[in-house]
Order: sequence, then structure tokens, then C-alpha cells
Amino acid sequence: MIRTPLRPLARILAARAKGENPDNIEKENLRQRHAEIQGKSRQRSEGRLLVLGAFFICAYALIGLRMGMMATSEPTEPVASASGSAIAAQRADIVDREGRILATNFDTYSLYAHPQQLIDAEASAAALAQIFPDLDHARILKDFTGKRKFVWIKKKISPEQKQAVHDIGDPGLLFGPREMRLYPNGSLAAHVLGGASFGKEDVDAAEVIGVAGVERQFDSYLRDPANGAEPLELSLDLTVQAAAERVLYGGMRLMNAKGATSILMDVHTGEVISVVSLPDFDPNERPRPPVSGDPSDSPLFNRSVQGVYELGSTFKIFTTAQAMDLGLVNASTIVDIRGPLRWGRFSIRDFHNYGNSLSVERIIIKSSNIGTARLAQQIGAERQRDFLSRLGMLEATPFEISEASGGRPLLPPNWSELSAMTISYGHGLSTSPMHLAAGYSAIANGGHYVSPTILKQNGPQLGPRVMSEDSAAASRRMLRQVVTEGTASFGEVAGYQVGGKTGTADKPKPSGGYYDNKVIATFASMFPAHDPKYVLIVTLDEPSIIAYGEERRTAGWTAVPVAAEMIGRIAPLLGLRPQVEPVSVTDITLTSN
Repeated sequence: MIRTPLRPLARILAARAKGENPDNIEKENLRQRHAEIQGKSRQRSEGRLLVLGAFFICAYALIGLRMGMMATSEPTEPVASASGSAIAAQRADIVDREGRILATNFDTYSLYAHPQQLIDAEASAAALAQIFPDLDHARILKDFTGKRKFVWIKKKISPEQKQAVHDIGDPGLLFGPREMRLYPNGSLAAHVLGGASFGKEDVDAAEVIGVAGVERQFDSYLRDPANGAEPLELSLDLTVQAAAERVLYGGMRLMNAKGATSILMDVHTGEVISVVSLPDFDPNERPRPPVSGDPSDSPLFNRSVQGVYELGSTFKIFTTAQAMDLGLVNASTIVDIRGPLRWGRFSIRDFHNYGNSLSVERIIIKSSNIGTARLAQQIGAERQRDFLSRLGMLEATPFEISEASGGRPLLPPNWSELSAMTISYGHGLSTSPMHLAAGYSAIANGGHYVSPTILKQNGPQLGPRVMSEDSAAASRRMLRQVVTEGTASFGEVAGYQVGGKTGTADKPKPSGGYYDNKVIATFASMFPAHDPKYVLIVTLDEPSIIAYGEERRTAGWTAVPVAAEMIGRIAPLLGLRPQVEPVSVTDITLTSN
């Protein structure tokens, strides 16, 4: 830009020549320069005003739009967005094998108070005591009229209770939205699900954490936001579970037992289709653990995995199966059963006198302790221990609920020859019914160990082979004869060939020794016996029934009828059609050509 001089020499000389005052030239140039500067300033100011005006127009338009949206939306109480941002309350659902809901989430509210904001503390305390009868009116009134600025009233309330509190109309009573765990089926499968509770919490949110069962075992999976849309799918069948619970409860009451448990397991996949432990509880209102007395008396005690018992004669089939597998005997081998069988100062006797000898097959059918002990002597303690270890009998069951790890078998301190003899017929080694289910599944599926699981599987999950297929088949035939000819005659179910073994074991005293009139009665069964699909274990704690004028406690009179009723109820639910039992060709007599 070329700046014009205020006193240009050419114009000054011309002005002097004309007799004009040269200073007027400078004044005129100053005026023009000032006018030019003012014009530029005016343009700059006008531009700034234009931009500012456009900004205000946009701002007022945005405010108007927001006001319009608020005027047409539903009124809600504003909540600070950062209040519960650190608490992730979402938890994945739990479903059965058919996708039916076992545990889900439910939106609810917490109730708390700001005592300093209460208009009428006494009236509010009285009204709350009427809405919530479990509240201590005196305690609430003391909290409301004291110096406290915050009071928890209820961690979760129903919609009806929320409305009732809202109708009180006191601004000091406030609600906080939160999510709780809901078990829509009540006590059904309670010991499997376990329950959930609140962990870290504030007024606007709460952390839901598992406290028992699969809720605790899979807590990290269920709490992972990435799995919110992927439910935890269990192997349980809700309809079968309901039928099993109903039958077992009726059987427990009929047999005057203090407790009971049942396990239904797929012998090829290891899936537990149903598992029941009685007495039970409602996980929506989970009781507190006992602090005194016998833990097994609590409804929280899971007898299927925590109940470690001597399971009696149900173990005899493992002894015969191993003896046959080792080539020591076959089903027809005759064994000396003359008794009592003495070992040092100890004697082993049979429940009845079965004569001087029995075949291996008849040892199982008649349930001879002496005969089984003789087989154990041939097997030896070391080989017996190895066999039971491969059946999973010496470690806690891998069943995926948090309580299972605590059900560790009780082993003899010194696995001697005497221990081997008593363990052969189910005494001296305490295991859970879940261990027994896995052991019988190995016999039922042809000799493979299968691990019990609560998760749905996509096909057979057979583990390592623990016995030959021939030994397993021979054992199944013996178990079938126990029902048709032996101690489990009440276990026959028309159309569903049942094989199994009874076991009646004296119940140990907490202080040592055994009760004279208390037993653990067990029936371990499989069906259909010619081609087993499922294993069913039924155990009754202290059963007793009067039959034919006598008090009966043995499994044949107590656990077997309950199991038979259960099989008759659940077999159709499992898709098993009743059928005539196949007969071998050797049983057919040709009468004509």
C-alpha cells in the first residue's frame, strides 16, 4: 500500500504560485486519511456485530428447540449421571437347556431418607411401619428425629410398595433406581442357582454378585457386560426338575426322612438333567447360614455334593466290575461266602444267611458283604484304590457349583487290606451322591468315565476308559437282575427296564461310632437297563416306614419305591417311550419249523 504524503511538493508549489495557503493542503489530506480509517473501523465493527447476532440467533433457536422437546416428553426426576457410573448392575440371565428362564434381572427401587428434609418425621415413620411390617418403628423414628442426614430404609422394594411410599407425600423419602436378581420359579433348582446379593452399592445403583451355586461359580461371566445378551445355559430341564422335586418331597415325607437328594445324569454327556436337595429354600429370600448346630440341618446344605456319606452296598458293583475287568472272575465264578469272615479282631457278616457259596452274579443280586470282601482280597488294596481314583471317587467332584469343591471324600488314613474289604461293600469310604452318579455312568455307557456337568453340552463327552465294555455289560446285567430278582424289586417300572443297586449304611455319629437306628438309604439306578441313557441316584437321610407291621429302614423299602415313582414320572418327559424288554435268542425255544 502506497501512503500519500500530507504535504506533496507539487501541490505546495502550485498553491504558492496561485497565492494560496499551503497549510490547507495538509489539513485536507489529514481529513481524508481520518475518513478512510473511520470507514475501515466501521466495516470491522459491523462484521463483528453480524457474527455476534448470528450466534445469538442460533443459541436462542437451540434453547427453543430444547424447551419444545422437554414440553412434549414424559416428566422424569433428574439423576446425576456420575452417581452410579462406577457400578455395573447388568447381569446375564441363566436359562435351562430349553432356554426357559431360571434367573433374570428385575428393575426395582431402593428406599432411603434425608431426615433433615422430612416434613413430618413421626407420621412418615408410622406410615412406613404399616407398609413394611418388618421395620422397627421405634428405630426408624429415632433415625428420623436424630442428627443423621441419610438413612437406608429398604435396599429393594416392589412397585406396589413404591406407590404406597409415594402416597405418603413426604419429600424426605426418596427412591433410587436399581437392578435386582429375580428367580421366577421360586425354590425350584434353588441349590443349583444358589442366589445373588448386593455388593458395592449407592442410592442409584447396586452391584449384583453371586453368593452360592452357579451364580457364584460363574460370577465373572454373568457380570461381564459383553455377555449381557448371552445367557448362561444349564443342562437342567425345568419340567424334569419340577417333577423330580415333587416326587422326592412326597417320598421324603412318606418315608419320614429328615432330608433327601436325587441326581439324574446323562450317561454319555455327563449333563445333570435334574439335581434336588431337600429341604430347600427360595433364592429370592435366601436365608442366613447357620452359626451353630449341624450344618446338614440347614436348608442351604446341598446334599448332592456337600453330603459325604458311606453309601453302602451301592459300591459292590464297582468291586465286581473291577474283579471281572482284571480277569479274576466272571459272572458265574463261585465264591466262598461262609461267615463270619474274620480279619484280626474284626468280623464281616451278611444281612442274611445265603449259604456257603454264591456266584459273582448272585453276590450282587443277594448283596453279600462276605462275597464282595472276598473279591476285594483278590483285587488288593492298591489296585482297588487306583480303580476308584480313575472313577473320580477320591477327589472333590468337578461339578460346576461353588459348593462342590467342599464335598471332598473321606478316605481311610491307612488303605489296608481291611479297608479294601470294607470299602468293597461301601463302608470306610465316604463320598457324595454326585460321585456315585459319575461312577454308575461309567458302567452304563460302556466303561468310560464321564465328568458330571451343570452346563449344556453339544454331544457325548466320554472321558478315559476305566473298564472294558464286556465288564460294563456284565455289570449292567447284574444290576438289572437286582431289580427283577433281588433287593430292589420295588424298583420295576413298566415299560422302562430299570437296573440298579440298593445301599443301606449306618449313619455315623458326630462324636464317633454309628447310630443303631439311623441309616443313609440309597438306590443307584440306570434306565433303560438294556441300553442305558440316564443314571438316577436317590438318597434318603434317616428314613423309616412301617410296613407289614415292622419298621423298615433299608433302601429296598424306602429309596427304591421313591426312585421307581420318579422314573415313571420323568421318563416320558425325557422322550423315552415305554417298550417291551428285549429278550436274548437263548431264551427263545423253537417249537416248530
